[in-house]
Amino acid sequence: MIEHGAEPQRVDLGAPVVGRVYGFRSKASGEFRYVGQTMKSVKRRHREHLQVARSGRKTPFYDWLRVTASDEYEVVVLEPVTWSREALGDAEIAWITYLRATGDRLLNLSAGGLGPTGVAWTDERRLALAERNRLRQVPLMQGEANPMWGRRHSEAQKARWSALRKGQNSGTENPNYGKFGPAHPSFGHSVSEATRAQLSEQKQGERNPNFGKRASLETRARMSATRRGRPMPSSVRNAHTRHHTNKGVVSDTCRHCAEDAQVRAQDAGKKGNQ
Repeated sequence: MIEHGAEPQRVDLGAPVVGRVYGFRSKASGEFRYVGQTMKSVKRRHREHLQVARSGRKTPFYDWLRVTASDEYEVVVLEPVTWSREALGDAEIAWITYLRATGDRLLNLSAGGLGPTGVAWTDERRLALAERNRLRQVPLMQGEANPMWGRRHSEAQKARWSALRKGQNSGTENPNYGKFGPAHPSFGHSVSEATRAQLSEQKQGERNPNFGKRASLETRARMSATRRGRPMPSSVRNAHTRHHTNKGVVSDTCRHCAEDAQVRAQDAGKKGNQ
């Protein structure tokens, strides 16, 4: 229990708090049963844990949470962390290590951190999870059933999201930046005919999100104004570029391949006359 030894405490009071390490503690024994980390408020994270427990997730911690009355435990902040997300993960690891060393029977499956450290997934566990997900009925979140129905995110919230995401996965931050040809992870991959047929079937008729809908005159006017003055090549030319030019393929039946061949011949003739 926590009164043994020195606590892992490293708080810089002058810096903003990035997140908090928290713990579920039994009121009767003072023993900690679970340690977690969050960048949200601890109160909100507690509500999320309760929601997951009610959904029936099978882990030692959620099994304990389902059978333990809310007045039999308390959720306490163990350490506010002021450096970075990595420091938050390190602090969680330190607390789990410390409490286990002092005898608390933690129900954590891993040693903590920003990932599933120490959790080894067996083939049987992967297959069981895949089967549960396949059979799970996911409720539709359309119309009034959507929690955001009739609501709008504030401009301040949009600005916060924009600032957080700016620069992510773009330019040199993209893990595939500068990779071409065989170096790109998608090189040589193609969608199978069975998958193409399945995707096509999922979007046909009433299953298409735009089935029975028509763009209003106002929307059409906005789309027209946006595209005015922009070159809009035909879909045939686009297909030729994707499937012929980019792949180095020449088709005798493609008129664009013939036009490109004529342009190359003209360019070669001009160079020869110089």
